[in-house]
Amino acid sequence: PLLDLFATMAQAGGAPDIEDANKVCCGGKMPLSKKVEKGKDYYWCTCGRSKTQPFCDGSHTGTSFEPLKYTAEKNGSVSFCACKGTRTPPQCDGTHMRFWGLCCGSKSNVKTGDLYE
Repeated sequence: PLLDLFATMAQAGGAPDIEDANKVCCGGKMPLSKKVEKGKDYYWCTCGRSKTQPFCDGSHTGTSFEPLKYTAEKNGSVSFCACKGTRTPPQCDGTHMRFWGLCCGSKSNVKTGDLYE
């Protein structure tokens, strides 16, 4: 199990610095529309560090974040939040548009990939 943890961390680019471990990373400024299949489970990235946004790739290893399980209720497209500012996770609630400065830690100058609290 410990070797698996190290392998996951290496794939994800290593563990984050301790001071950054509990900060969210802006995964994107716009929602990501993804096709989903009814009854299938998807794991939404909550930390923003995933390279496979909006889904988790294990990059949260070493942080307090865990992916959020989402089970599709029907076939179709879902707009997943990328900025991580949604109040209806994992789906986008328009926070990035209605209140541009409220997504990504209430700082409109946050760029994709930046960390924020």
